[in-house]
Amino acid sequence: MNKNILIVEDEPAIAELQRDYLEMSGFLTEIAVNGEEGLEKGLSGKYDLIVLDVMLPKLNGFEVCKRIRDALDIPILMVTARREDIDIVRGLGLGADDYITKPFKPAELVARVKAHLSRYDRLKGGRSASNEVEVRELRLDPDTRCTFMRDEEVMLTTKEFDLLHFLALHPNRVFSKDQLFERLWGIDSIGDTQTVTVHIRKLREKIEADSANPVYIETVWGAGYRLRG
Repeated sequence: MNKNILIVEDEPAIAELQRDYLEMSGFLTEIAVNGEEGLEKGLSGKYDLIVLDVMLPKLNGFEVCKRIRDALDIPILMVTARREDIDIVRGLGLGADDYITKPFKPAELVARVKAHLSRYDRLKGGRSASNEVEVRELRLDPDTRCTFMRDEEVMLTTKEFDLLHFLALHPNRVFSKDQLFERLWGIDSIGDTQTVTVHIRKLREKIEADSANPVYIETVWGAGYRLRG
């Protein structure tokens, strides 16, 4: 079955270019030209992935991302014309799975869309009933994608769960930001390790008693991160 992609973009030339390349790759696409329309369509549940511009009329992409993420668990790829870290950090912090900066090559957009859809499909299916992972008081159930800390449920975004689950499967092993990005996002793009940094910070805020002094997700200076077993 063809995947349905929602493009939320107010610049017609860019939206049509994205649509043309995605449709040439076999995707079904629909365009929303402002934030309000994008939010309405995005919440319909019809789409498998959303390509969401940051700067939109009526409602900006950050607000659209937040409200869709609160309701749905689908990949969101944000598009920004600015390279400032604050925009990237804000978008990822609101639940976006990835970002891409303008100008970009259409082939890069298609590659990222395919990568996120592929990983999402694998994470949603094909698991046995015995895949629950426990590390001290942390428990993750990949079948239901639920996370518990001291038996209280912790709400995680798609990529937050993916990252925490991966670390929990390899307790005490140190992974660099490059290794984590390659394994979980699968796209070799300069500068994208910031994605990992933001997700680690958000995870600490959600699972650590004191995020400034983490006892689960530790930073190994000069090497990367590990989940302490």
